[in-house]
Amino acid sequence: MAEGIKIIAENRKARHDYHIEETFEAGIALTGTEVKSLRLGRANLRDSYAVVENGELFLYNMHISPYTHGNMFNHEPKRTRKLLMHKREIMRLLGQTQERGYTLIPLKVYFRRGKAKIELALAKGKKLYDKREAIARRDEKRRIDRILKEQNQ
Repeated sequence: MAEGIKIIAENRKARHDYHIEETFEAGIALTGTEVKSLRLGRANLRDSYAVVENGELFLYNMHISPYTHGNMFNHEPKRTRKLLMHKREIMRLLGQTQERGYTLIPLKVYFRRGKAKIELALAKGKKLYDKREAIARRDEKRRIDRILKEQNQ
């Protein structure tokens, strides 16, 4: 892991449910209590996704727990958050999500040099038989590794 990066949350299920084509890094526009909750590791990426609307990139369904020491100005846990990327990158993502049927899925939330970042993936959903095939491949690899380990002892 590169120096200065602290991973807050990962979406492990994304690699199981989607074929990941390409990844991007984007900044996240957050409020003060959201940053404090993130620093405590209180985030969940399950069922979240990003959408390009009016030339801007937005993240939906990312849950950041309310800050425990927050007051009446605490944030809404599942509010829509704006993602920060260059305009040309956003337009490229817009084209790919509209034309080729890709989805923007967040993979990780982390801090890089004190700034909250999110790793987005351009992904296509897997069919049920793809998931079963991946599980079968993983189980077969485990079985082979176990046999090789027993033979080497």
